[in-house]
Amino acid sequence: MISHRFISTIAALAFFTGLARADEPARFRMSLFNGQNLDGWQVTGCDAGVEDGALVLKGGDGYVRADHEYRDFVLELQWRARKSNGYDSGVYFRAEAPPKGSPWPTRYQANLLEGKEGNVNGLAGAESSGLAKPGEWNRLKLTVIGDTAEMEINGRRAWRVAGVEVGNGHIGLQSEVDKGGQFEFRDIFVTELDHHSLFNGQDLAGWEGGGGDAAACWTVDDGVLVCTGKPGPWLRTRSQYGDFNLRLEYMLKPGGNSGIYVRVPADGAHQGREMAKMAGGELSGVEVQILDDASDRYRDIQPYQFCGSVYAIAAAEQHVCRPPGHWNSLEIDCHGPSYRVVHNGVVIVDAVADEFPELTRRELKGFLGLQNHSEEVLFRNLRIAEAP
Repeated sequence: MISHRFISTIAALAFFTGLARADEPARFRMSLFNGQNLDGWQVTGCDAGVEDGALVLKGGDGYVRADHEYRDFVLELQWRARKSNGYDSGVYFRAEAPPKGSPWPTRYQANLLEGKEGNVNGLAGAESSGLAKPGEWNRLKLTVIGDTAEMEINGRRAWRVAGVEVGNGHIGLQSEVDKGGQFEFRDIFVTELDHHSLFNGQDLAGWEGGGGDAAACWTVDDGVLVCTGKPGPWLRTRSQYGDFNLRLEYMLKPGGNSGIYVRVPADGAHQGREMAKMAGGELSGVEVQILDDASDRYRDIQPYQFCGSVYAIAAAEQHVCRPPGHWNSLEIDCHGPSYRVVHNGVVIVDAVADEFPELTRRELKGFLGLQNHSEEVLFRNLRIAEAP
């Protein structure tokens, strides 16, 4: 991952101290939980589900984590223990995968143990008491920037400390039901302090049709960017990008097909220089495939054509598409000629030039694009963190 390189230290500190700056970059806030299902989450070792709009840890010792990793962020959520006393759970941040043989990560856990709500073991000064309300819904706000973290519980500061190890990690929830009882969570939001929005949810500002009028086949409906599938152009950003971390969500219909154009020239060339020359150009970016892998339409495709693959170059190592009609998360991390793709929380491509020399023959800066493959596709939560 490279997104940790992108945040401006000065701007981050200004945010943390509450100082307003006219030149601060935009930040991206989104819901992590839709109140209907666990799309966007990975569940291991426990029983978790959705009841009455809340994410519920129902049973077992395990871990429920969000798809993406986060470095600098603000996490907001509400929690409630179903036991009146003796309850225990936790909220993880900047967490690595649980070590083999353990149901939980080793760091960092904001405790939800009775009497120690919000406290972080191993982080000096990260402790308080008396701010949580047993048996009621409680509000937690955690801000993490650089090596500094601050916790608020029910609108009151619990602690603010330095000494947090800097790096990316997951946000997750601890299930320890046999010992600590069932827990409920709702209204879970994250603000990514190193990403800014590529789509305003209202119109096509910042985008244009690649060689035609975007309005022919692209529209906005209830905050969602829609490719209608009608004849028309691909959709192109007005800005070009070099090294970056791109995150988005997409939804397909059964048998759906689309793609993300990465670092392409204005003509959209993405299939190699020879193909670009045939089209009258010299340069080519790449395409990251979007596909309903399970559809019978694609039973005979090549490995490099599965969803999340860097098309015709690096095949997806796992196929983790959610069913049609569900939102899928996709993350494309570009650094020089290296590409890393995370699909629904799973790293499926980690391609470097030594292993895939074709990557050295592709453009290192260009436009981003969304393909019109004559099929309806929905996109939302498009955001990017750019290298300085």
